Amino acid sequence: MIGGFGGAGGQPTRLMLALKDQGAKNLTIIGNVAGISMTTGYGWPKNLKPVDQGIFFQSGQATKIICSFPIPGSSKPLSEIEKAWRGGTAKLEIVPQGTLIERIRSGGAGIPAFYTPTGVGTSVAEGKEVREFDGREYLLERALKGDFAFVRAQKADTYGNLQYVGTSRAFGPAMATAAKVTIAEVDEIVPPGGIDPERVDTPGAYVDRVVQRQAGDIYP
Repeated sequence: MIGGFGGAGGQPTRLMLALKDQGAKNLTIIGNVAGISMTTGYGWPKNLKPVDQGIFFQSGQATKIICSFPIPGSSKPLSEIEKAWRGGTAKLEIVPQGTLIERIRSGGAGIPAFYTPTGVGTSVAEGKEVREFDGREYLLERALKGDFAFVRAQKADTYGNLQYVGTSRAFGPAMATAAKVTIAEVDEIVPPGGIDPERVDTPGAYVDRVVQRQAGDIYP
């Protein structure tokens, strides 16, 4: 699982680059928006080379992605994810955005599946159980869990409690609960009490590792 909403917003860029360099294979990526930045530059400063989940498809490390928006709105140029999908080297599972976050949240809450009206009568419903409640049809959606979650936070204390800002809180808190190992990329590590208790967005019980970004890092 890779946090972030779109572009560089809330994305754990350094952890992503480290995983690429580490060379793990046969990856299934779970995220929100993917394949956008590298082709369009969306959300990135013009002086930086954009990074998104496409780096794992470009390197041949990923074989599947589960996301809500995998490609740019235009057909040209093709993203690395679309190239892999069209070439038959990777699979794509598109999930409506609200359903995606609920599948992740359910995974962290121990809920194996839930019903939602979103996607009924569309390709999203293919192969899924449909039931009627109060005269309306609903799809059965299964929870999502991950072996690892990469999240970006503004601050961590030495117990692993996290404080997010902006779009990093869109998927990060849910992903942190739904993975076997959660790794947080943070700007600052502070002593216990350095985060206002009212601003602890992810309790340290869900966080296994914390990596502090270097001062002056060029990436957003």
